[in-house]
Amino acid sequence: MPDTPDGRYHRNMNSRPQSIFNQARLVFVAALVIAAALPATLGSATPTDPWTPAQTIQPAQLVSELHQEKDPHVLVIYVGARTLYNGGHIPGALFQGPGSTNEGIADLKKYAATLPKNSDVVLYCGCCPLEKCPNLRPAFSALKDMGFARLRVLVLPTSFSADWAEKGYPVQKGS
Repeated sequence: MPDTPDGRYHRNMNSRPQSIFNQARLVFVAALVIAAALPATLGSATPTDPWTPAQTIQPAQLVSELHQEKDPHVLVIYVGARTLYNGGHIPGALFQGPGSTNEGIADLKKYAATLPKNSDVVLYCGCCPLEKCPNLRPAFSALKDMGFARLRVLVLPTSFSADWAEKGYPVQKGS
């Protein structure tokens, strides 16, 4: 019911601090809702890569390097699933994986401990799209933490099949 003769509500000056409080509370609740939604949104984002763009190599560049006579020769290490490696891998690549398991990382570290820290190492997987690969990031981080300075990742955005084999680059089957 209006509390003034002209039919308008009377604005009580004491209600202004309460109104500001209510607005602040609304903003706070909205911020909480947004903050709660962030993990779901960020969870679908590309994971942060532990490598820099300078620590990546494209397939054509790797093929070129594999044909060069240089010392030390590039060492290619596969860090995905054994079945995929057996199905087809880069000729001369060593299986040291999968990088997504504790056992795979332990095997990789054990092998890497026998290498000079200045080894030219290229890691790859290609099990799935690079942005979702569970193997490369842990494997790269493990070798980086061991002090490998010439460490790179082969960029296979879609998969080994699509970005290597179907492009006509050499493939070796079996173990």
